[in-house]
Amino acid sequence: MHFNPLDPSFQQNPYPFYDAIRVAAPIYDWPDGNMWLFTQHDDVTTLLRDKRLGRTMDHILTRAERGLQPVAEAEAPFYKLGQHSMFDKEPPDHTRLRSLVHKVFTPRRVENLRGRIQAISDELLDRVIHEGHMDILEDFAVPLPVTVIAELLGVPEADRHRLRPWSRDIVAMYELDHTDEQARRAVQASVEFSDYLRSLAHQRRRQPGDDLISALTLVEEAGDQLTENELISTCVLLLNAGHEATVNVIGNGMLALLTHPDQMRALLGDPALTSTAVEEMMRYDTPLQLFRRWVLEDIDYKGMKFKQGTEVALMFGAANRDPDRFPDPHTFDITRADNPHISFGNGIHYCLGAPLARLELQVAIATLLRRLPGLRLQGDAPRYRDTYVIRGLRELPVVFGG
Repeated sequence: MHFNPLDPSFQQNPYPFYDAIRVAAPIYDWPDGNMWLFTQHDDVTTLLRDKRLGRTMDHILTRAERGLQPVAEAEAPFYKLGQHSMFDKEPPDHTRLRSLVHKVFTPRRVENLRGRIQAISDELLDRVIHEGHMDILEDFAVPLPVTVIAELLGVPEADRHRLRPWSRDIVAMYELDHTDEQARRAVQASVEFSDYLRSLAHQRRRQPGDDLISALTLVEEAGDQLTENELISTCVLLLNAGHEATVNVIGNGMLALLTHPDQMRALLGDPALTSTAVEEMMRYDTPLQLFRRWVLEDIDYKGMKFKQGTEVALMFGAANRDPDRFPDPHTFDITRADNPHISFGNGIHYCLGAPLARLELQVAIATLLRRLPGLRLQGDAPRYRDTYVIRGLRELPVVFGG
């Protein structure tokens, strides 16, 4: 079987391929990408928790020792963000960074955002409700989490329009096929965003406010603090992870709901199902399809030997549709109670922002359905973007009312 994530038909619907490969070769050697693909739920969850795999190998082997070219000087600003981010760290560095950030990014701080998330959701719908139509993505799904994370970080309102373009350009580098132009734009965004955050952090050190950047500049544990580079990388991570996934769960999830009228009717009839509906949206069409890891030491897994330095891809989209774990996996069922999807990951790299994402999603979905009666798709079925790792729609036009 041939895995081609650049095939437009695959990008629109990867799930039939996942079904086939999960049966034929659940551990699949993909020579074009020089990595191994894991598609079964049990394998993916097991390997996410396996400390013999990691997000980086830089603490064990240099790029030269792994046979890789050195990072080009022109791309250094982009890679510098990863070098100081907990997302690309392993213990003990990851443990230290996550502990410091967790001290200020607390469940209480997240829960205190509930009222503001509701207010922002209502404000966004107030702008379009008299029109009778909207693009759920551009009019709602994009501005909602960007505004929330901007307010959480303490980014002034006049600067918030810069966040989405910066994030979009940076995350494009996580695709398997980024171009030279995308790399150039990612570097430029990395430089501009880093410079902006550095200036903002300096201001907050002098005049702290009730925001996350102020808290991160002051947080301390056993005499340890975040370095300036670590603070910048943490803020970039919180923006990227804090809104990219939420945007696409709203888009992908609302498309699933709109194309399953029985589930739409059930949720309208019982808003208490919103929580399980959100979990099912994340399982059914997850916005993160693939998560890359490195083999940190020679391992033997299921009778197969993987050498140190081997790259593996944990296929979240395939694992979330594994029939060995989910009965009727291709059925969109908002009442699904036993739903151990892995859209937020697992193990030490489990998404730190999961509570915020869940809160945003629950408020967003409930508000859309409550305030937009007769909500339905407008025109032909929307298409997905020509990306793979981060899966999301180009647009989601809908009409509502009479």
